[in-house]
Amino acid sequence: MAIELPSPPKIGMVSLGCPKNLVDSERILTKLRSDGYGLSPDYAGADVVLVNTCGFLDSAKEESLEAIGEAIAENGRVIVTGCMGDEAEAIRARFPKVLAITGAHQYEAVVGAVHEAAPVPPSPYIDLVPEAGLKLTPRHYSYLKISEGCNHRCSFCIIPSIRGDLVSRRPDAILREAEKLVAAGTRELLVISQDTSAYGLDLRHKSFPLKGGGEVRAHMTDLARELGKLGAWVRLHYVYPYPHVDHVIPLMAEGVITPYLDIPFQHASPSVLKAMKRPANEARVLERIAGWRAICPDIAIRSTFVVGFPGETEEDFRYLLDWLDEAQLDRVGAFRFEPVAGAPANDLPGAVPKEVKEERYARIMDKCAAISAAKLQAKVGRTLDVIVDAVDLEEGGATGRSKADAPEIDGEVQLRDAGHLSPGDIVAVEIEDADEHDLFGVPVGASR
Repeated sequence: MAIELPSPPKIGMVSLGCPKNLVDSERILTKLRSDGYGLSPDYAGADVVLVNTCGFLDSAKEESLEAIGEAIAENGRVIVTGCMGDEAEAIRARFPKVLAITGAHQYEAVVGAVHEAAPVPPSPYIDLVPEAGLKLTPRHYSYLKISEGCNHRCSFCIIPSIRGDLVSRRPDAILREAEKLVAAGTRELLVISQDTSAYGLDLRHKSFPLKGGGEVRAHMTDLARELGKLGAWVRLHYVYPYPHVDHVIPLMAEGVITPYLDIPFQHASPSVLKAMKRPANEARVLERIAGWRAICPDIAIRSTFVVGFPGETEEDFRYLLDWLDEAQLDRVGAFRFEPVAGAPANDLPGAVPKEVKEERYARIMDKCAAISAAKLQAKVGRTLDVIVDAVDLEEGGATGRSKADAPEIDGEVQLRDAGHLSPGDIVAVEIEDADEHDLFGVPVGASR
């Protein structure tokens, strides 16, 4: 008689917020899958729904609360985790039927809550976790979290109160994870943390032994060099412009890692940066950007800026626009300032009216779109390596990204005559046209 295996409970996941939250969700699902749980793509098929919340801005909190409400309405059995976990009383007051609430990166707690809510029937025959764990991103790119928490105390941010101070992972553990991801098909590693430049500071930049011999220091430069040996694109996110960042630029020029830096400058006006409790040496930063481009002309620099911060004057804002003219950043995102409960910035004088924020937001986006359009137009006629994200077999086209483009947040490369390609292929592309955000081209070489 054939053995009939018990059907394992199925977990649904709603993951909100930044890529760091996405990595947390992947780790939670990987652990639950290893414990025998199945996954459900919809509410109806789930025995329990996990909502991984974001609490960075009030608007993000409201989105999280709406997601919790939807999950309760559609399924009824909901566990809440993530950045809003420290507001358990407020969540329970609004949603008393929530089964459990855990905080940010409390993996054991959330997994324990799932075990209690929906125990897995014991079976010696179920072990279905792939070597690289479960992913919420396409197979060909993966986020690689190297640390938790942050030592900065920016006046607009509550992340340290949610996630704590910097806690770096051991570099050998990071490299083992990266090796598994690459072996499973990852072609691009996106290195993330709250402050990538500070990686290893809490470990005193100690060296750790590698599996195949030798050792690696817990330092951003050393880790980037080792990751670059794995054969995948390596993209650095959330990099503060500390002096030692200069040392990773030669690695980009040599092709060891992708020539891309994501640096959250937030503003340029010295008075606003001081109020934000951010480093305020904008002239020196411009010199360093020029130096980086002298070493690696193809480096792409992306950043984010806050407009309408308390006390920001029209003079401060014009200073920012002039600074952007000088910096000529490749990719820029902007946010209107929002008060966040618990952030010191809420108590600063000089609140900027909503209509002024909107007007400044429109101006900075127009400025950055013009800079982007000119930079992309300069790439027309060049041949660039492009990683393919999606293929349209009916139309024969494809969508990909150059080394200057991170997934979801930057531009794309739209390809014609590319129906023979597959997601994850890396192919040489001749750039034929450009607009404010995207490039257009045709493959001219074999995929690899």
